[in-house]
Amino acid sequence: MLGNDIVDLDLAKIQSNWRRKNYLNKIFTADEQLMVTSAPNPDLMVWLLWSMKESAYKIYNRKTGIRNFAPKSLTCTLSPNSDYIKGKVSIDKDVYFTKSDVHPGYLHTIATPIYHQLAKIRINIYQSPENLFDYKSTKPGCVSHHGRYLALVY
Repeated sequence: MLGNDIVDLDLAKIQSNWRRKNYLNKIFTADEQLMVTSAPNPDLMVWLLWSMKESAYKIYNRKTGIRNFAPKSLTCTLSPNSDYIKGKVSIDKDVYFTKSDVHPGYLHTIATPIYHQLAKIRINIYQSPENLFDYKSTKPGCVSHHGRYLALVY
């Protein structure tokens, strides 16, 4: 199983005011809130943690059939790497391994329950996908879209 989430960083700046009172407390654990407030780029850290939670939740939801996205029940840990950001998301007794990449306009995260599968996941990202082909016919393992971006993983 695969999970994936993409965040259009420009749109996120416009659509969300994560700095408003109690926003972080509703979505992130105390340790995650500390990661946000101590990060050199707090905006990017918010969306990194959010996309990790979203990509792991997509797998968890398909596995369990539970449709209750409770962000604080998903716990993120990070292990930065020079080329990308590695992480883990835990929910109940399940652990999902994540790999996130930051680009000028977007942040993208993939997730899988098996660590060595991260290197095998094929990713296609499209910008401004208004008139896209019938991507569902390509049978992606997971689809994510936000703003100007569409991400398909196989």
